[in-house]
Amino acid sequence: MALKQPQSMDECIYFTRRTIEEGKGRIMAWAFRTDCPKCKKAKMGKPVEDGSVRIRAKEYTCPGCGFTEPKDEHEKRLSLSVVYTCPGCGKSGEASTEYMLKSFEGVKAFIFSCGSCGKKIGVTKKMKAPKKKGAVKEADDDDD
Repeated sequence: MALKQPQSMDECIYFTRRTIEEGKGRIMAWAFRTDCPKCKKAKMGKPVEDGSVRIRAKEYTCPGCGFTEPKDEHEKRLSLSVVYTCPGCGKSGEASTEYMLKSFEGVKAFIFSCGSCGKKIGVTKKMKAPKKKGAVKEADDDDD
């Protein structure tokens, strides 16, 4: 089943395209805006004030009827679609997961599994690098 890809950024609440694990894998992920649950005519989005969108708003608003819904409640209904190349096995695939940030290798991320090898892959928040397991901090030796 081929995932429907966005034609415009206006269709999405979330969109990212990036390489992961030092260029071994690639990810394109998006979450579509949903229809208003009240009027079912317009797409829900962050509130617009004085011609600009409130970036850190705690609610989503319908531009058609003015219906407002809390951010947490709205985001529970969303799903994240992902087209990826796995950094583990190198195969390409598609996945869909819930739109919820979880802890992945010490960083908040959207998590899905590779369809071929089953490796868990994280779409990290704000381009943060996952913490490496077994990494030991080296002490600075200034005793020269």
